[in-house]
Parts: sequence; C-alpha cells; structure tokens
Amino acid sequence: MEKSKITNSIITGCSTGIGLETAKYLQSKGVKVYATVKCEDDIGMLKEFGLKNVLKLDVTKPNEISSVIDRVLKDDGKIDIWFNNAGYGQAGALEDISTDVLREQFETNVFGLHESTRQIIPIMRKQGYGKIIQHSSVLGLVSLFGRGAYNASKYAIEGLTDTLRLELKGTEIYPTLLNTGPITSNFRKTAMQKLKENVDIDGSIFKENYLKNLEKKKSKVPFNEEPISVAKVVYQIVMAKKPKPRYYITKATTLLGYLKRILSTSSLDRVLMKIG
Repeated sequence: MEKSKITNSIITGCSTGIGLETAKYLQSKGVKVYATVKCEDDIGMLKEFGLKNVLKLDVTKPNEISSVIDRVLKDDGKIDIWFNNAGYGQAGALEDISTDVLREQFETNVFGLHESTRQIIPIMRKQGYGKIIQHSSVLGLVSLFGRGAYNASKYAIEGLTDTLRLELKGTEIYPTLLNTGPITSNFRKTAMQKLKENVDIDGSIFKENYLKNLEKKKSKVPFNEEPISVAKVVYQIVMAKKPKPRYYITKATTLLGYLKRILSTSSLDRVLMKIG
C-alpha cells in the first residue's frame, strides 16, 4: 500500500502517566499515534480520552509486538517512531529480591524493550529511516538504595542503546535515550505494591525502612515535574531531523548526571544515600 505522509508513532505502556500524556500530546500536534496498553480493559478508557488508535500490547509477548507492527504497516505502510515506554519499578533491597523477581523486572523493562527494538529495526532498515526512543531514567545513570532491580534494568537499557547507536551508525535510524527524573505518575504506587507482593518484609533486616516507605502517602521528591515535560521532549525528537543521542528530563537528572561526572564514587555514594 502507499505510505501515509502523516508522521506516525507507536508508544508502549500508555495506560497511565508518561505514556498516556505523550500519546495525547503527540496526537494534539498532528502525529498519528498508536497508543498501546498491556490490559485490554484499558482500551476503552484511552478512547474516552480521545485517542483514536488504541491497541493491546504486552511487550513480554513477542507475538503481540508482531501483531501491532503488522497492523500499523497495514494501515500506514511505514513506522516512523517507536517509543519503548513500558516499564515498572520493583522496590526492595537486592538481598531480599529473588532471582525470579529480578527476572520478571527484566522481562518487561529490558527483554520486552529489546524484543520490540529487534523487531522494528528490519522495518526501519527497509524503509531507510526511523527513530527508536528508549525510556531509561536518571537511575540508568546513578543508583539509589532499595531500587536495585529497577536500577539494573535501566543500566541495561543504557548499554543496549549505546551499542545500538554504534551498530546503526551511517543509517538514518536514530536510537535515543530519555533519562527522566521524578515525574508525577503511578510509579511509586506500583513499586510499593510490588514490594508487598515479592519481598518478605517481616523477615528482612530492612523491615523498618520498608514500613516507613509504605506508610508514606507519597514521596517528597525535589524537582518533580509533570508528564507533559516528557511529552514535549518526545515531540522534539519526532520533529528533529537528527535527534540527540540522549535527553535529560528534570533538573534532578541534570544535577545527578553532573555530580556523577565530577565526584568520586565514595562522594557520590554519600549524596545518593541522603536521597535514598
């Protein structure tokens, strides 16, 4: 079929927060958005928000990734932007996290992202262009106490994307990292739920720390921003002829990225323990 002249994008993890806000914002700017959600029950909700193209996609299932790609190619004959946004945070000290729980964290945050990326690259090579946006984090640059599983997943995304950039050198396919800092979302709520589900809190040396975190209504995080901050950067990437390799989002990311470059490891650890 003939390719659509309208820029299109596929965004994973659009049920809430950054994914939802980005999908709405890009659509308002004239980008054709395919907003995807893990749970089929969320499709109706997104359509009530005015999103026109909502598809089910669990990134841990390769066949669902393939189905979404086939659907978009059938509709438009191309895929301009793929935004790997789906992910969650597993809270808990590393000694309290089983290998199976760590593996589950990686299934979504890393392996799902990798499978999506691996499937989309041949399409973009064939059409000769494309942009792949990888949602990393400030915790892909520095680590915080009690977030080891999530930290590790984001560090993995950094390594995968840095390598991918080298492997795509000389093409018009651009992989880009988003290092987001604290953004208003359901992230903490999910992390606390995962803590209760997957960690033996009563049997842990960190029990007091866990209970204190669970009692908090919300985290007091400096430099917090709203999801629209991310949506606007994604739109910059969509519009850029050649996007930057990475974008720092929030002052927290800028500050901690700078401190990592100038401080010794021991000095940075002291700063991070105060934050954690």
